[in-house]
Amino acid sequence: MLPWFQDRFPLFLAPMAGVTDPIFRTLCKEEGADVMITEFVSAEGVLQAWHRTQRYVQIEERHRPVGVQVFGGVAEHMAEAAAIITDAVHPDFVDINAGCPVPKVVGKNGGSSLLKDLPLLQKIAEATVKRLEGVCPVTAKIRIGWDAEHINAPECVLRLQDAGVQAITIHGRTRSQQYSGRADWEIIDRCARAVRIPVVGNGDICCAADVQRARESTAVSGVMIGRAAMAAPWIFREAKEFLSRGTVPPSPTAAERVRFILRHARLAIESEHYGAEDVTMRTMRSRLLAYAKGIPGSKHLRPQLARVSCYAELESLLLPLS
Repeated sequence: MLPWFQDRFPLFLAPMAGVTDPIFRTLCKEEGADVMITEFVSAEGVLQAWHRTQRYVQIEERHRPVGVQVFGGVAEHMAEAAAIITDAVHPDFVDINAGCPVPKVVGKNGGSSLLKDLPLLQKIAEATVKRLEGVCPVTAKIRIGWDAEHINAPECVLRLQDAGVQAITIHGRTRSQQYSGRADWEIIDRCARAVRIPVVGNGDICCAADVQRARESTAVSGVMIGRAAMAAPWIFREAKEFLSRGTVPPSPTAAERVRFILRHARLAIESEHYGAEDVTMRTMRSRLLAYAKGIPGSKHLRPQLARVSCYAELESLLLPLS
């Protein structure tokens, strides 16, 4: 068993393009995330333009355990890309993306499009596992099916287990649902009971009580948190306290939220991960809007936050709210 599942109920930070960069992973680790995954990368991008792609899979030692997620539709290419990544950054695991619903990923026969061809997904998993045997564990992330008429997660998890993957994350929606409707945790539970390897549940984990409910009422070995963490990374800390003590710590005050946002912006600028300050601030605009939802009185600032171009401007907007 992967060590982060031993005697623990780990909390995963979901891989999210444009969100789970090294800066955000640092903050989520401080807030209690147990396991994290980089932004997903294309196998073809790794093979054809590694010099541009590798920035998305930067790993810092303090982030471990951390995995790299790869998407693609050609087994040999996925295996080769996984080997290149493993040799370069030594992740704790490589995750096969068979769940992303985004059209540009699905259109390249990656992500959740693989749910329409389970033999191909199994072939991809087998090739990747074989290539990384003895070097790096392989995991996978899926959805419960392509649409309501094609719910095939129970078959999918058995195929992936047979292929040698060591854990599976299941998002409880179909690809056609995107992020609408409710995640089906009954299917996640059924899948978790059908395999010997750990299953991580994902979908509609919005607060500490949701984490507790998943642990107590299903057979999952951990949960993955995505969109909720974008607006409130402290959900990991709150969930851990609730699981261990039965109490939820007070939500951050407006002043604490402002300090958190400003620190995130400073770290992003200092890292030069996205380039110059103005480029970094443009990249962060959607993040700022997500953070600001929890700050009283911030609603009227949303237009300005959507146009912010430097740290000094951000500070002048937020400090009066604290």
